[in-house]
Amino acid sequence: MFAGLFSRYCIGMIREGGEKMTGSAMQTPVSGLGQLLRHWRQVRGMSQLDLALEAESSARHLSFIETGRAQASRDMVLRLAEAMELPLRERNRLLNAAGYAPAYAARTLGDAQFDKVRAALDFMLRQQEPYPAIVMNRVFDVLMINQAGANMLAMLGLAPGGPGKAADGAPSQSREGPPNILRLMLHPAGLRPVLKDWERAAAHMVERAHRQLTGAAAEDPLRRLLDEVLAYPGVPESFTHQNPSLDALPVLPLEFEIEGMTLSWITTVASFGTPQDITAEEIMVESFSPANDATETAIRALMTEEET
Repeated sequence: MFAGLFSRYCIGMIREGGEKMTGSAMQTPVSGLGQLLRHWRQVRGMSQLDLALEAESSARHLSFIETGRAQASRDMVLRLAEAMELPLRERNRLLNAAGYAPAYAARTLGDAQFDKVRAALDFMLRQQEPYPAIVMNRVFDVLMINQAGANMLAMLGLAPGGPGKAADGAPSQSREGPPNILRLMLHPAGLRPVLKDWERAAAHMVERAHRQLTGAAAEDPLRRLLDEVLAYPGVPESFTHQNPSLDALPVLPLEFEIEGMTLSWITTVASFGTPQDITAEEIMVESFSPANDATETAIRALMTEEET
């Protein structure tokens, strides 16, 4: 029941606020098409010839587009974006810079056209029981959560409107929109006190955010969020830049100290395979699985207690 109320709360907040944030990102003034193309081409490490061949054009024509001597058609802009494998959000920015209307919508999760998407997400969350699973957007807002995930947040004192760390100063679900995992990870009163080897786990999450920002606009909402959390007390200065040399364990376990227990998890992240909507493309489903037998035994014991 708590998980259902929590998910409806999050979706409601996205209905009210999420569309505004997405829209502002899409409508942000951008540089001219030529400069934006050159920027992304360099981010992707492609020469003009490389990009022209991938887009079935010529280096001469691409050079003319980048210098403003030729006007790119809408189809050409989309072909160039496809050749550079740009996110849908960035493809809209290219179209906007070229003077064309966006090609991809950014519906909210509460939109009626997302019924099947929500049903698929709900199925994934139910299938993950009795272990936690959460649905996040690109800026790490929690959109949906299963019962096990809601229970874990409650055990950590981070339930919406509930007592515990949220009341002691951590970013609260009931404060400004849906809960945000990046804020909870880096805030001194969030997950930091209960997460063993916090610095290494936090470094990997921050690295995920840095990777998602590669090539993105300066006014990107995720960039603003990252600037905010990196300013929290006690966050290492090394987090402010990308660190691709982070230790390459096959999987980094997350170990939580909860009510005298150590729960060790490994996580997997899933996304939609053929998105045609910005919101759908940016959805991430993070599922937690026990990293050892002790955690699995502890979770089964907790389930038995709840049933009795």
